[in-house]
Amino acid sequence: MMLDSSAGALGASVEAGLLGLELTQVQWYLLLGTAVAVIGMVRMLLTRDLVARLIALNVTGIGSLMIILALAARSAESADAAGSGPGIDPVLSALVITGLVITVAFTGLGAVLIRRIEGFQASGRRDDAESGGTAQDPEAEQ
Repeated sequence: MMLDSSAGALGASVEAGLLGLELTQVQWYLLLGTAVAVIGMVRMLLTRDLVARLIALNVTGIGSLMIILALAARSAESADAAGSGPGIDPVLSALVITGLVITVAFTGLGAVLIRRIEGFQASGRRDDAESGGTAQDPEAEQ
């Protein structure tokens, strides 16, 4: 992979030697964000472990935030109003920062819920073991 130093920061082309494709930096990040989001989604759908699902959900979210940042750079390739050159769209950047804050909050909430679910399941197994493996119905004794 080789960056073309003669182009601007946002318009730099990335060459893939094996396929012969030339991708701009924005296209490269769009492709990478899509791949990360798809990998996270596949992992989330194929695993049964709750912690692994939470991590896969975070990976999917990071992939979608990468896509939004790449789109922000793509929409800002034209010069801004001050004429200082290309930049990142501030609205989409603020959206990504908000998404990161929400991701951290839901990760914490998910971790607490996973801990409670696994604690509840463990106490249920412990109660079954103490009762001899059969659930006792108090109304059945009468």
